[in-house]
Amino acid sequence: MPKTDASEKRTNFFQDVYEVVKLIPPGRVTSYGAIASYLGAKGSARMVGWALIASHSQHGIPAYRVVNRNGMLTGKQHFESYDAMQAHLESEGIKIKDDQVQDFERLFWDPAKELL
Repeated sequence: MPKTDASEKRTNFFQDVYEVVKLIPPGRVTSYGAIASYLGAKGSARMVGWALIASHSQHGIPAYRVVNRNGMLTGKQHFESYDAMQAHLESEGIKIKDDQVQDFERLFWDPAKELL
């Protein structure tokens, strides 16, 4: 089996993150940690965040649907404007108050349960 270097592993992980994020339905959110756990990389929530920062140069990856484990819009500074993440979520019917998804538990999409 050929060895892969660290950058190839990262690229593959980033691509796996993108494929999961593309499956999040409109009007739902998930967390960085839930994606990491689903991909077998529990404890790698930050790596998911890095993948999503890198995704902004690509189309079709709804990175705005990924929030922290408490429903906070922690990645909003990485969007085209400071309010863009909230605006995207609100356009899908998600209520945001003080940078936090309201009714987070009901709207939470867990890839481990949804992608059996």
